Amino acid sequence: MSDENRFIYDASRGVDPLADLEEEQEKAAKHNRAKVGSARPSSLLYTYGPGAIMDLPQFTIMPTGLDDWDRIWRRRDSAPPQIHAPRLREVVRMMLRSPDVQLRPHPWQPKKHMRSAEGNDLGVPSRVFPQWLRCTGCDMLGLLAQFDYKNTHPFRTDLAVFEHAKCTGRAGDGARKAMRRTAIPARYLLACADGHLDEFPYDLWVHHGRPCEVAELPALKMEDRTAGKGASAVIKCASCNQRRPMGEAQGEAGQRKLPLCRGRHPHLDAFEPKGCNRDTKLMLVGASNLWFAATQAIIVMPESKEEKASDLADRVRTALGEKLGKWRHNLDMIRDLLDDRVDVTGLTDHDLEEVLATASAPVATPEEQEEQLRDWDPVDLLVPEWRYLLRDILSTRVEDPKSGLTLAARERGPQLRPEVGRVLAVERLRKVNALVGFTRIDDMDRVGDLPRRLAPLTRAPRPAWTVATEDRGEGVFLQLDETAVAAWEKRILDTDLWELHRASHERNFNRRFSETAAHVHPDTRLRPPRYWLVHTFAHILIREAALTCGYSAASLSERLYAWPAAEGRDPAAGLLICTTASDSDGTLGGLVQLSEPDRLQRLVASALHKAERCSSDPVCAMRTPQDPEDFLHGAACHCCVMASETSCERANRFLDRRFLLDLPGGSGLGFFPTHG
Repeated sequence: MSDENRFIYDASRGVDPLADLEEEQEKAAKHNRAKVGSARPSSLLYTYGPGAIMDLPQFTIMPTGLDDWDRIWRRRDSAPPQIHAPRLREVVRMMLRSPDVQLRPHPWQPKKHMRSAEGNDLGVPSRVFPQWLRCTGCDMLGLLAQFDYKNTHPFRTDLAVFEHAKCTGRAGDGARKAMRRTAIPARYLLACADGHLDEFPYDLWVHHGRPCEVAELPALKMEDRTAGKGASAVIKCASCNQRRPMGEAQGEAGQRKLPLCRGRHPHLDAFEPKGCNRDTKLMLVGASNLWFAATQAIIVMPESKEEKASDLADRVRTALGEKLGKWRHNLDMIRDLLDDRVDVTGLTDHDLEEVLATASAPVATPEEQEEQLRDWDPVDLLVPEWRYLLRDILSTRVEDPKSGLTLAARERGPQLRPEVGRVLAVERLRKVNALVGFTRIDDMDRVGDLPRRLAPLTRAPRPAWTVATEDRGEGVFLQLDETAVAAWEKRILDTDLWELHRASHERNFNRRFSETAAHVHPDTRLRPPRYWLVHTFAHILIREAALTCGYSAASLSERLYAWPAAEGRDPAAGLLICTTASDSDGTLGGLVQLSEPDRLQRLVASALHKAERCSSDPVCAMRTPQDPEDFLHGAACHCCVMASETSCERANRFLDRRFLLDLPGGSGLGFFPTHG
């Protein structure tokens, strides 16, 4: 293990699919192509990022760590493109504890037509995982090397397949001539709460942790006649005839029979040098809790003068590197070194000296970084957006070409609820999303933000970049009347319902954040009543807007601004409903049209009216967590309020219709008075 790496890793096994392709092309035999599939940028960030398992038609793959992506970028002479979002970049640097992290898009280039060659030298490197496969013809269970790989059609990546070349079928099917049969992934894995993932040790499992007494390389079979019913397969050793069902590995009793974690990161092809030794959990390849992306995102706002100066200093520091200290006081040399890299031609010598002074400032020490990360509040990312959205628009429309943000003031309709104080049409916006790591078994928000639970994206301790996506779209911004919200929130804090929600959150926190709970008070993680109000309001608007705006409910997402007054920031109570696309120039305007006065007042009135009733009432309307229950919602269910996971930023937690309306039965807690 080299000094620059922190894992046990064999560098000779690095993933470089394009180099493998070149080697195949040099051979006389029919070559296997490197490309095995495609995915949208958003899915490669939120669903199938590094360390996740992606289903292809015939097998599964795992995108590798970002170290292997560098091999792809280095195939081009030009520097990799970067996504400009300084405010997000600084947060990502803090979370990754690396002062030079840049934001890069996925390695991809559009083609002029299907058969053109643009972008053939780019792609996301991946490895086949899991590497235990099962023959669909004879149930043979073996490693990747025991099967033949076939991928010869240049425009049909769905035909890529692993095959058992000499399959003779199952016993009892009669004598059959050997033929080629498709092999599919063996679907069992081992995972631990610290983000490690490993193949299931089938050979040790069937022999109860000991080697086979008959053969050094035993012939294994996976007999599975009830596909899709959990751990229903039976592992059989054809060499010694031992059998063991996978069902024994399920549940608490089964977990005690599983081996301890070896500390493996398959996306990095590496192991923790000291191992892990935590308990493992049996997982299926397609399990939804196998990979949770840890991301940060911003709506890009116009930069202030100070932000522009800070960004310029950062670009100068990154471009010059060690040369900055050497030529710090030679401005002519500095200008020559920055030529064609960073544009400083418009700066006077005095301005350039100020930039160099900022760029030369010492970076934070590791101790200072840890303190900064410990004190950081995710709300800090939202505050600049909230402040800009509250600015007065001097004309009816304001457009910032650099950020792409275009806002238009909207008059309030005469029948719009008075609690809605301000309306903006966000005609154009740019959203940047960055990946900072991932977790397994439970998502980042639910594991107490423990650093060791966040699986790394690179083998290097200080990443130079991380992957990000750039989405463009539109939205509608609503601000609630702060005076009304503050008075309502003060009243809610003294109610029995809020105390029940608080107690339920504490139980949930202590059960799910076991290691963090000793150092963090659960009330600091509980969202305030105004957040429940704004969150519930956003959900009913999304459900109603989807009926008329031309986008599905899953295509609409929320951006919530809801926090009480604190040091350095004013209180906020508002929301942005938006829709974005990462693979086009934007969206079509159907959502923005709903901000027009007549349409918006009908939208709000209809959404509130429908929220008064739920097909699950009175059960839904009276739902309140009682000890020992620990759910984080009240009068809310999938019939009335809850939204898809692509829409909700809190996984349908912190929702309650009783904070929105006075429901039948007389809750008396609603922010919006019920008329008639």
